[in-house]
Amino acid sequence: MIVDCHTHLPKVVEQTGGASELLASAEMIDACIVLAHAGENSEEVNKKLLGYVSSYRDKLLGFAYINPICDAITPKALSNLIEKNNFKGFVVYCCEDKFHPAHSRAMRFYAAAQELEVPVFFDNCQPLSSSAVLDYAQSYLLDEIARKYPELKMVIGSMGRPFVNQTIAMLAKHENVYADLTIKPDNIWQIYNIVVSANESDVMDKLLFGSGYPAGSAGPCIETLLGFNKLLADTSLPTVPRGSIRNIVERDSLEVLGINI
Repeated sequence: MIVDCHTHLPKVVEQTGGASELLASAEMIDACIVLAHAGENSEEVNKKLLGYVSSYRDKLLGFAYINPICDAITPKALSNLIEKNNFKGFVVYCCEDKFHPAHSRAMRFYAAAQELEVPVFFDNCQPLSSSAVLDYAQSYLLDEIARKYPELKMVIGSMGRPFVNQTIAMLAKHENVYADLTIKPDNIWQIYNIVVSANESDVMDKLLFGSGYPAGSAGPCIETLLGFNKLLADTSLPTVPRGSIRNIVERDSLEVLGINI
């Protein structure tokens, strides 16, 4: 099964081809996780997300946007949001919404998410806006959360760039912390360093495939990953077993994250 675990709801849905455009760019994908974007009003954003995925429930799985500093975060409120809309998880934007990942209200949100057995996706929103707080994008700040809520399934978006080494340390340390390998096919040296570092740290099994749609599309990302060892074929630099890379592409991220469809 191939799951694209990192796609986004377009900020202006009306100016795109809608969900059909995403599906057309991901013909080889069995399921896509669609993240609601950061917004001032989570209710409006999540309403757009619902409209976007509702016609393709068999393939598009929505993750609701939550700002735990100002939104309702009780288990009942979160359960209603999930069950009413058939959302499969939550996405938070700590640096864009300017809150420390381990803020006291955020910690109560994670407690509720763990109780509901729903995954939380931490997205750094690439590229960051000029007003975002870069400090809050550091992956090591999630360590306190993972220690206090060890059963909570957590995904660090885009390998936590630019803090990739912190992300790899988190993957090695915590059983239920994962990261999505969302790449830009033209960034050859960046891709090479991320994959080799993950392989050398023995965390390849913690990486999930993502395209970053609409910034990227699944096809070119998959082709680049499967041809990884050809990126620097004329050098004597280390390679990575092709089977390990194929496992990232073919990993059933839904099963990993405990998502039922």
